[in-house]
Amino acid sequence: MGLWWRPRGFTLLELLVVMVIIGLLASYVAPRFFDHIGKAETKTARAQLDALNKALAAYRLDTGHFPSTEQGLKSLVDRPGDEPKWSGPYLSKAVPPDPWEHAYVYRRPGEGGRDFDLLTLGKDGQRGGAGENADISVWDSGR
Repeated sequence: MGLWWRPRGFTLLELLVVMVIIGLLASYVAPRFFDHIGKAETKTARAQLDALNKALAAYRLDTGHFPSTEQGLKSLVDRPGDEPKWSGPYLSKAVPPDPWEHAYVYRRPGEGGRDFDLLTLGKDGQRGGAGENADISVWDSGR
């Protein structure tokens, strides 16, 4: 009785077909995956801005005013030297960077008559932009 079936490897053509199929699947799935990552980073930035806004409100309740631009968000964690009514820390940890590793922008007074501005400049770290590069402010209504 002879061996009628012998195991053999894949041909080059079969390997190429499989690689093309994997490439097509990756090109379909990858953009959707990275789009979800971008949306998650934007949601994280909005959540962090909300937490910072609440900490600033608590600071104001204790001291009667918001921190100056010079004092910045650091005053939510460390007592400013000239703040006798400070009852913080108002955050349990140091002020985090935004999801793209940029510092949040805090200014007092804010633009347009607001008490302060609190925002992130988005992924590109530049004013303006769209999508992931758009500025996100604590005053944005698109939450």
